[in-house]
Amino acid sequence: MSLNILVVPDKFKGTLTAAEAAESIAAGWREARPGDRIELLPMSDGGDGFGDVLSRILEVEHQTTVTVDAANRPRNSQWEWELNSKTAIIESAQVIGLALLKEGECHPFDLDTRGLGPLIEEATGLGATRCIIGIGGSATNDGGFGVARSLGWTFLDSHANPIQRWTDLQELQSVLAPDRLRKPDDVVVAVDVQNPLLGSNGASRIYGPQKGLRAQDMAHAEACLARLAELAIRTFPKISESVPGDGAAGGLGFGLRCFLGARLESGFELFARHSKLEYRIQKADLVLTGEGSIDASTEMGKGVGEIAKLCRKHAVPCIGLGGIVSLPRCETGTESCFTKTHGIAPDLTDSNEAKRNPNAWLRRLAHRTAFEWQSAGSV
Repeated sequence: MSLNILVVPDKFKGTLTAAEAAESIAAGWREARPGDRIELLPMSDGGDGFGDVLSRILEVEHQTTVTVDAANRPRNSQWEWELNSKTAIIESAQVIGLALLKEGECHPFDLDTRGLGPLIEEATGLGATRCIIGIGGSATNDGGFGVARSLGWTFLDSHANPIQRWTDLQELQSVLAPDRLRKPDDVVVAVDVQNPLLGSNGASRIYGPQKGLRAQDMAHAEACLARLAELAIRTFPKISESVPGDGAAGGLGFGLRCFLGARLESGFELFARHSKLEYRIQKADLVLTGEGSIDASTEMGKGVGEIAKLCRKHAVPCIGLGGIVSLPRCETGTESCFTKTHGIAPDLTDSNEAKRNPNAWLRRLAHRTAFEWQSAGSV
């Protein structure tokens, strides 16, 4: 009996985009079960690949803007434009992404978010009334200081001198708004984490190390962001001190909320709504999802974990395919949200070999999974 298969993976970070992963999974599955009907739906929860994923769902035009990367080096960055709804879609990782830098090339103290400004201004110039910004995958930890300056905000020290670097924000005494802030009326920020700006679970301490912050840098980074938050809250009475997602992308969630009046929204929920995900899941006989690492964090708001939970809600079997897998648990802690999980490593090979040729190994994993699913009598 043929099955309706929905293939909805996230990226395999550093190796495969979500679209490439979907193609590999589908190819491997077809080799074992050529009669199944397969629908591909690459996903993103706001990080790398966010723009590409939404452009596959919506009718968009690709735009290119001359800007700078996180290290303030010239860069041409792509973004998407949906004319009918006058919506701009910006993926921060295409501008200030960590993947755009060589490993260890730059310290986060030397990086900022300035490069996002020209894209926002160009979208506004085209007549955008809405702007969706996916902010995951950034290299920065500046609390949105760079993009705010780019859009005309001025940050002054006690001598009324403009502050040029976010690492000098400890000296911040006042924040001046631009004469005219050019931005779309509705700015939606797609966040892929729920961390606050500050504290033990904040931007610097949780995500700073993967960007290059060292233990000895933490106190200074935290102090700078804390001073920015203190002045921003004093300047904008309607801004509350902490909102889940403020710490996303090194505090960029907080900065966009303060300086652009943005609202934060789950990147996964944005994707789910635009793609009619729940409807597609209900039509499927089986859902295949996956990402580079399926572990305990998968079900802490990450897209692949949310896919599994939706499948469980609608009693649709869900298989998780990962580069590396350690069985996750549901919020109840009693059973897995996935019907099954399979990993390239260690099921088929070691992690180094998996990263060297991820396309072939993921295809092989999907083939073996399809064969096992059929052999077990699950069809």
